[in-house]
Amino acid sequence: MMALTERQPQLEKTKALRARAPLSRKAVAALCVACFVAGLMLSGRVSLMSASAADGSAKESTSVRASGCGNKRKLGENNHPKDLLNEVSKTHQAIQSLDKAVSTLEMELAVERARSTAAGGSGTAVATKPPQKAFVVIGINTAFTSRKRRDSLRDTWVPRGEKLRKLETEKGIVIRFVIGHSGAPGGGALDRALDAEEAETRDFMRLDHAEGYHELSSKTRIYFTTAVATWDADFYVKVDDDVHLNLGMLSSRLAKHRTRPRVYVGCMKSGPVLSQKGVKYHEPEYWKFGDEGNKYFRHATGQIYAISKDLAAYISINQPILHRFANEDVSLGAWLIGLEVEHVDDRSMCCATPPDCEWKKRAGNVCVASFDWSCSGVCKSVDRMRHIHKACGEGEGAVWNVAI
Repeated sequence: MMALTERQPQLEKTKALRARAPLSRKAVAALCVACFVAGLMLSGRVSLMSASAADGSAKESTSVRASGCGNKRKLGENNHPKDLLNEVSKTHQAIQSLDKAVSTLEMELAVERARSTAAGGSGTAVATKPPQKAFVVIGINTAFTSRKRRDSLRDTWVPRGEKLRKLETEKGIVIRFVIGHSGAPGGGALDRALDAEEAETRDFMRLDHAEGYHELSSKTRIYFTTAVATWDADFYVKVDDDVHLNLGMLSSRLAKHRTRPRVYVGCMKSGPVLSQKGVKYHEPEYWKFGDEGNKYFRHATGQIYAISKDLAAYISINQPILHRFANEDVSLGAWLIGLEVEHVDDRSMCCATPPDCEWKKRAGNVCVASFDWSCSGVCKSVDRMRHIHKACGEGEGAVWNVAI
């Protein structure tokens, strides 16, 4: 009875303690952090004391290596919690770097799977020729009725025959006119005419795509998918067939971004969303961009733009579910706007035609591309391309002197 009487006050104290309100979440979190920091500091001190005793030294501090993702840190007598937080920050940065590396490897694996599927018609790997290595693939968007435009480019900045092959093998610059089929049953006269031109020039990339003005977004999506499956390039460029281009300047500009993982290069703009039916560039899904009178998000103008390998691979892998808006340049911008992408606004890719690009050339600032905004390309390009090339061109040897 005496023992029970003596234990009763203790039980009452215990019940009183249990009845107290539990700690808040913030208090628990703060307590955990405090214990973590104290543990780190105590472990550092224990290591220091052990090292000092083993050496028989009177020094009060020593250096301790902590191996974590290749980082080293020194702990001494003046240890401060900020130093420990810096170490935690470095570890976090190292983890982020590893995450990016893993993401890149996963992207490359997905691309290889997509290539295997495209080649073998199934998800199993098949023995196929690996994609050719290249620095940049330049796809020139063209149409069946644009033979004269194509010839105007072949007479100026697009090499012919062996020069085109040499540019690919020695500089890694691939140039192709990009086009699909007419959609006529069994292949119509347009398809046969293009087949004859292709046999003569061998500078086409044929797509599994039915041509049409309102199908440009689909064509762009299929172009990148086909290009990634055919060439393993650092950059992929789309340019219209009524734009003047300096290959050397384009290559040197892109080479500056070679070490960056995800870049989207072009003349960035933000035009109005046109809701009126019947006008050029009408956007049927204008309501998705907010109230009437709003503008699009920033995206590269459609005459010419470049994207890095990772972005082209992303489009290739996800192309079945990428939404297509009415305008091709808006569609591409929409595909990339939600990703970790560096938008590079390069105004040398949208110079005006002479005298603008000619003055810049004389000042030592040769343009990458030139066209007329009023025509969304070079106005009367078939008649004027030679003159623009002579006035604003960089010279035939320029592309061979670029360090890539």
